[in-house]
Amino acid sequence: MVELSLSPLRKRVKSAVVRNTLYLASNYIIPKLTDETIIKISDKLNNFKAPAGKIFFDHIFVNLKRKLPYLSKNVKKGILNNFISNFLLLSGEKRKEFIEKNGFYPPLFYVISPTMHCNLKCYGCYSANYERKDMLSYEKINQIIEEGKSFGIFFYTFSGGEPFVRKDILDIIEKNSDCYFQIYTNGSLIDGKMAKKLADMGNVFPCISVEGFEDETDERRGKGHFKKVVSAMKNLKDNGMLFGFSATATRFNNNVIVSDEFIDFYVKQGCFLGWYFNYIPIGREPDMNLMPTPEQRNYRRKRVVEIRETKPIVVADFWNDGILSHGCLSGGRVYLHINANGGVEPCVFAQFAADNIFDKSMEDILNSMYFKSIRKEQMGIKNRLRPCMIIDHPDILRKVVAEGGAKATQEGGDSIISELKDKMDTYSQSYGKIADAAWEEEFDNGKFFYNYDGEKIKLNEDDYYRRSFYPLEGGKTVKNETKAQ
Repeated sequence: MVELSLSPLRKRVKSAVVRNTLYLASNYIIPKLTDETIIKISDKLNNFKAPAGKIFFDHIFVNLKRKLPYLSKNVKKGILNNFISNFLLLSGEKRKEFIEKNGFYPPLFYVISPTMHCNLKCYGCYSANYERKDMLSYEKINQIIEEGKSFGIFFYTFSGGEPFVRKDILDIIEKNSDCYFQIYTNGSLIDGKMAKKLADMGNVFPCISVEGFEDETDERRGKGHFKKVVSAMKNLKDNGMLFGFSATATRFNNNVIVSDEFIDFYVKQGCFLGWYFNYIPIGREPDMNLMPTPEQRNYRRKRVVEIRETKPIVVADFWNDGILSHGCLSGGRVYLHINANGGVEPCVFAQFAADNIFDKSMEDILNSMYFKSIRKEQMGIKNRLRPCMIIDHPDILRKVVAEGGAKATQEGGDSIISELKDKMDTYSQSYGKIADAAWEEEFDNGKFFYNYDGEKIKLNEDDYYRRSFYPLEGGKTVKNETKAQ
């Protein structure tokens, strides 16, 4: 009995020690550390198998160190207590319990769409054909999060729809003050009052959607919207918030959103991070002509790497950065999506569900044939430059949907595996030729960073050289003397 009663106490003491140490370090120690020391600390915190992933994680921590002096007290606490402490350091025991029971790791995070309602009407929107009346209740969202915590999940992303149209979205975040939340938003509702509220809570990271500069953004989102985005970013920056941008690449803005001018502009607005998404022909009036060409996608892939190496911002491309995450994230391997009707989808863009959170527990859904099939198929994809089952391996999407008994979750959602089938196959073959050549020439068929027998390949001299270059404020770079061990 004594041992049982002490265990929770030990956990609380350990948690308090970790949090207090991190907070003191953030104010008095971390700002004085060299980038080389930050990299060593980063390597202790992350468990990436692929060296490219380790380099990316280092990049996050080095840039975070530079941002710390500009963040509010509560935002610092949210990052340190919730993201680093709860998410990275203290969740291991619960995750271990899950894998011992189920034979696989739980997701690192969930994407939840609390509502599909939105105050904009952008053409090509991936979620436009969901029922606008669909909305997960306050109680259900909290139930999902509580169950997730029992698996060791303390990071949640809200998408939609526009999450901020829900009046209780901040109540959900505030109730789960031990978690860290990322919110994809169009930014139109982030006024000064909202920004201050987010900063006071401290455990929120807004990512504001942009299409480029004013012309590109207003053309897709409506006249005057770009100014609202800039205003929202100013409000967040003035309140000491950590935030970023989210950009969807189309055939018409692909090169703009990876230009130096674009990146420099959003760095100046205060963005810490930038996410890149590839337009997928789903949702409102799916159009293959909006998809970036295979050549454009490959150009973006190369530019994102260059941006990471030369600019003071963290950037990642969900379709081109499989080398960072060792492949596709979907199917619960790293994340999944719960839509506003409760349907559990493998990915925000793979809009097919076999189960609903109202009918089954998440643990049962992760163990379903549908999700197991997806994770199994992911293991067979060797080229990490084309990891996606939607646009790179559409035959896999069709196969797992059929075998798992999954159904489209929005009106017309099955067009990507029916009417657009031949066009998707043609696209995947065209990009496949480019990606396979790059995989062989640039990555030596994967031996560059990892072999498939499970043995790590040491980084070569050039890798360590790139790893030790980090951009400083003003676009300058410094060289740390990081040596291969």
